[in-house]
Amino acid sequence: MKYLVKFFVVTFFLLICTDTFAEQKIVVLDLTYVLNESKAGKGAQEFLKKSFDNDAKKFSGIEKALKEEEKDLLAKKNILTKEEYGKKINSLRKKNMDYQTERRSSIDKITMLRAKARETLLKNLKPIIETYINENSVSLVVDKKYILGGGAQSDITKFIVEKLNKELPSLNLK
Repeated sequence: MKYLVKFFVVTFFLLICTDTFAEQKIVVLDLTYVLNESKAGKGAQEFLKKSFDNDAKKFSGIEKALKEEEKDLLAKKNILTKEEYGKKINSLRKKNMDYQTERRSSIDKITMLRAKARETLLKNLKPIIETYINENSVSLVVDKKYILGGGAQSDITKFIVEKLNKELPSLNLK
């Protein structure tokens, strides 16, 4: 009799627990799509790409000039005295180090701007998602890259992108 009562109690609790879990609502959000396809995300990407391309052109010109100077110096190696040649080599090395430092700082600046843009987008995205969660009684929002399958009705990406476009039309990265 004792075992029969335990059996009914355990069965009763299992039935109650499965019923409560069935009522949870889980939705999927493609965060990569939101960051890349929103107006602010596209604008930031275009600005960063333009900055990178401008810097690449500038550094390409400097690099060509340094190579030409090196070729010219090597051609004059036998004509110049050792002291003059040594001075010109040191000058060329200094120019090359300055070029490398400037190039590295330019890349670091673009990287920092990219991180700042991503942080700003995520900061503005969080309240939109929280509002959606509260309005639609959602218990869990999962990034799409961690999902193996699911129905299209659980994907809220387009809705979130529209809301983000209304609230944050562009980023000021300058």
